[in-house]
Amino acid sequence: MRIVCGGVTDVGRVRTNNEDCFRIVAPLNLYVLADGMGGEAHGEIASALAVETVVKHCLDAEANPAANVLGKVEPRWSAKTKRLSTALHLANKKICKSAQEHPEQLGMGATLTAAWIDRSKLSIAHVGDSRAYLLRGGSLLQLTRDHSLVAEQVRRGVLTAAEAEESEMQSVLLRALGAQPEIEVDAEEHMLFPRDVLLLCSDGLTRVVTEPEIAGVLQAETDPLRGAEELVAIANERGGPDNITMVIARMLKDSKGWFSWLRRGARKHLGNNGNAGGR
Repeated sequence: MRIVCGGVTDVGRVRTNNEDCFRIVAPLNLYVLADGMGGEAHGEIASALAVETVVKHCLDAEANPAANVLGKVEPRWSAKTKRLSTALHLANKKICKSAQEHPEQLGMGATLTAAWIDRSKLSIAHVGDSRAYLLRGGSLLQLTRDHSLVAEQVRRGVLTAAEAEESEMQSVLLRALGAQPEIEVDAEEHMLFPRDVLLLCSDGLTRVVTEPEIAGVLQAETDPLRGAEELVAIANERGGPDNITMVIARMLKDSKGWFSWLRRGARKHLGNNGNAGGR
């Protein structure tokens, strides 16, 4: 498969600073998105630290496959899934250490969702309520589970999904990087196929734009950057109450002709097209 991708971050219409951060590392097919929390406690620093730590570990792991693995891992996981999970544990430690060394940062933290694609295998690692979605055949599937109070109440049948959307407790997280010295990381693997579309997004999108609306834009707009910009515009039309960030990666069937070979050769010189917001 060939992958085309793009990402956008926007401060929204209410906040004065952007605590979201994202990075695309095209040579690795690595996508990382974080949503900082803490406000005056420097949530933008937490999200940037998280993203930088995950990217650095994944780059280092490519050069040093024997690096230690942290946290609970499943034997069936691929090496990349194990590395991605380890990277989130390292990010948690980095945020906690920074907060200990700088008292003004106490209380900062971040959600983080990361995706690493290796041919047709997708590795996902996740903490918090930023989300990963997969659009396939017109259906939008949420790959991650929100680590929030209202999401847990929905899972237990205490709240309906409609009640959760109206709850004033939506922002209460049960898990976040930097909240505790040790963190539980969700990680899983999926198979990808041509025409699949992967979306990573912060809750600034999903709080105000419905899943059917997101699916409609992803189907209608084949350019990932333009699709991301359109979704940001919709979120801002709804008031833009939070920072809005997303990364879109579209799987394309790669032809085997000589033109495709030239195109792959050209991509090697693109380098790192990472991007970040917040810090």
